Amino acid sequence: MTDFSRLTPGHQGTADLLVGPEHTAERVGSGKIAVLATPVMINVIEAAALAAVEPLLPPGHQSLGIHLDVSHTAATPVGNRIEAVAEIIAVDGRTVTLKVTARDPFEVIGGGTHKRVIVNVARFDQRVQSKLPRPV
Repeated sequence: MTDFSRLTPGHQGTADLLVGPEHTAERVGSGKIAVLATPVMINVIEAAALAAVEPLLPPGHQSLGIHLDVSHTAATPVGNRIEAVAEIIAVDGRTVTLKVTARDPFEVIGGGTHKRVIVNVARFDQRVQSKLPRPV
């Protein structure tokens, strides 16, 4: 059995982003206002979760996002930096649950929970390869 004992509640990871025009809702197609797009905020949250989990994994393993339950509650204009923090709150076998929060310099802009599953990369890749279309 693979040892995931290094994955412990309380371990955190962070990620940040300087919001540019390419990160706005109108640019990514999730709205018509020039503020940080929710999909971009989610991307930064995922990066923070990776920073919390990946350094603790045994060789040949990686984590994949399987569930995300977040709210985006405040707008961030272009030119502001956002930071996401992900904290491991539970580990159940191969599933890691994290509390995630995103904020700009003025306030919390979103947060919730995120779950990731630990996979053996070689086995995962084999499974994905088996789903590729076969030539006729």
